[in-house]
Amino acid sequence: MIKSMTGFGRAVKEIEGYVITVELKSVNHRYFEFNSRIPRQYGFIDDKIKSYINSKVSRGKVDCYIGIEALNTEAAEVVVNNTLASAYVKALKELEETYELKSDYGASTVSRFPDVLVVKKAEEDEEKLWSCVKEVADEAIVKFVEMRSVEGEKMFEDINSRCDYILDCVSYIESRSPETVKEYNDKLVERVHELIGDASLDEARIIQEVAIYADKVAVAEETVRLRSHISQLKEFISSDEPVGRKADFLVQEINREANTIGSKANDVDIARKVVDVKAEVEKIREQIQNIE
Repeated sequence: MIKSMTGFGRAVKEIEGYVITVELKSVNHRYFEFNSRIPRQYGFIDDKIKSYINSKVSRGKVDCYIGIEALNTEAAEVVVNNTLASAYVKALKELEETYELKSDYGASTVSRFPDVLVVKKAEEDEEKLWSCVKEVADEAIVKFVEMRSVEGEKMFEDINSRCDYILDCVSYIESRSPETVKEYNDKLVERVHELIGDASLDEARIIQEVAIYADKVAVAEETVRLRSHISQLKEFISSDEPVGRKADFLVQEINREANTIGSKANDVDIARKVVDVKAEVEKIREQIQNIE
């Protein structure tokens, strides 16, 4: 079943000393476009998550947010920047001597100066962290794909019903087309009678004119192709594979056949049905713009 390109999925999980949040949302796009928001220190995850999501999603503009909160504070170490601390102490002593100030500073005072105390974190195990993020991402993707599938099912029902209506219109056109030839024949005979009265008709000439007209307004080839295109489109939207681009091309072909029928058929009733077909094709095209 087809999937929509619109979706949302979110998962939060505490795992291996981290609280990890993965949030995905997407809208329609001609190709696969990926944007992510990941804490700077975990930038190494960006390419991994992009490739992983692309293996699950082939088309659409996907925005991904990843939040990582480390719960294990033992991995952090606070160290003294002795070089900088010594420089601050030396400067303070110089102030005392130069301006005869009272010495009223201690370790707490010096520690407040910028960069005297430095927090060092143990190096992250990148593969371990990625494994954790991937586990949470899997949960978010399940929800994300499920929403796209639900939307896709609604789109399938809508497109399928419109295809059925188009086929009904095609059936009418196929049944009506021979009638237009017969009506043309009757009008032509009537017109000739009006012009020449009771004189004998040149039946061969009448037959020739009607044959030329019949060939001119024949739409059998177009309706056969139109039925074939509709059948293919129904197969596409029943597929589990991404078919958005293929379906978009097929809809263009359906519209082209409808235009040809409209230009050839010299009949008001057929023209009305062609207008109905084109209206349905346009609605199908709008739906297909959002199919993965």
